[in-house]
Amino acid sequence: MKASEQKLIQGESFRARLYKDWKRNKAIYGIAFFCLLYYVVFRYAPMGGIVIAFKNYRAALGLAGSEWVGLKWFKEFFSSFYLPRLVRNTLTINLLNLVIGGLTPILFALLVNEIRHPIFKRTVQTVSYMPHFISMVVACSIVLNIISYNGLLNQLREFLGLEAISFATKPAYFPWIYVISDLWQELGFNSIVYLAALSAVSAELLDAAAIDGCNRFQRVLHVTIPAITPTIIIMMLMRIGRIMSVGYEKIILLYNDAVLETADVMSSFVYRYGMLGGNYSYSAAVDLFNNVINVLILILFNRISRKVSDISLW
Repeated sequence: MKASEQKLIQGESFRARLYKDWKRNKAIYGIAFFCLLYYVVFRYAPMGGIVIAFKNYRAALGLAGSEWVGLKWFKEFFSSFYLPRLVRNTLTINLLNLVIGGLTPILFALLVNEIRHPIFKRTVQTVSYMPHFISMVVACSIVLNIISYNGLLNQLREFLGLEAISFATKPAYFPWIYVISDLWQELGFNSIVYLAALSAVSAELLDAAAIDGCNRFQRVLHVTIPAITPTIIIMMLMRIGRIMSVGYEKIILLYNDAVLETADVMSSFVYRYGMLGGNYSYSAAVDLFNNVINVLILILFNRISRKVSDISLW
C-alpha cells in the first residue's frame, strides 16, 4: 500500500472517530462551544484594542484613523509623579490582602473541618458565605456607615472611653479598611476550595496519626496541612498573578479625596483617566503596563514554585 493511501485511510479513520465521538457527546461539545465562544468574544477579541495604547485615540476618527504615537503614553506615565504612588498603593493593598486574605481562609477551613456537629458546621459555612452575595455597593455602604464618625466603631470607642476617629478621612487607615472589609466579604467563599481539598484527606492517615499518639493539633499540623499544600500553593500563585491588580469598583466606592494618597491604585487611576477623563490612550497604556507586570510576576513565581516544590500552574 502506498504511503499516500495509508495516510488517507488514517485520515478517514480519524474523521470517523471524531464524528462518532461528537454524536456520543453532543451535550459536552455544546457546553464547550459556548465556553470557547465566551473566551473568544470577551477575552481574546478585545485584545485588539491594545493598539489604543500606541495611538492618540479619538473616537471621532476611530481606531484606524487615530494618529500613531508609539511609546509616547508609556514615557509620559513613567516620568509622571503618579507612578511611584500607584505602585506603592497597589502593592501595599495586595500584599496585605495576600497575607491576611490568603492565609485566613486556610485557617478558617481548618477550623470548620474540625467541627463535628453537622448542623452547626453547615450553619457556620452558610453564615460565612452570605456576605459574598451582597452587592458591592451595599457592602461598601455598610462599611462606610460602620467607620463613619458617628458609626458603630466610634460608638464602641466612646463606650470604652476613647476619642472618636474619622477613619474614612485618614489615609493611613484606608488599606486596612479595604483588606478587612474584603476579608469579611470573601472569607467563607474563598475557603470553599480548601474545604474541598480537606474532604479528600485520607482518613486512614489521620487514624494512624491518632494511634501514634498525635493530638488534634498535631494531626492537623503533620497530616492535614501537608495533604492540602498543593492546593495552597496553586491558590497563592493565582493570587500572586493578580498582585498588581486591585478591583477599581470597591476602591472608588470607599475612597475620597482625603485618602487619595494611599487609596489611588492602578485600576482606579485607569478608570478615572479613561472613563471619566476621556484619555483612553493614556489609560490603556497604564493598564497594559500593569497587566504585563502581572504576567511577568506570575511567570517568575511559577518557576520558583516549580523548582522548590515541583508544584506549578504549568
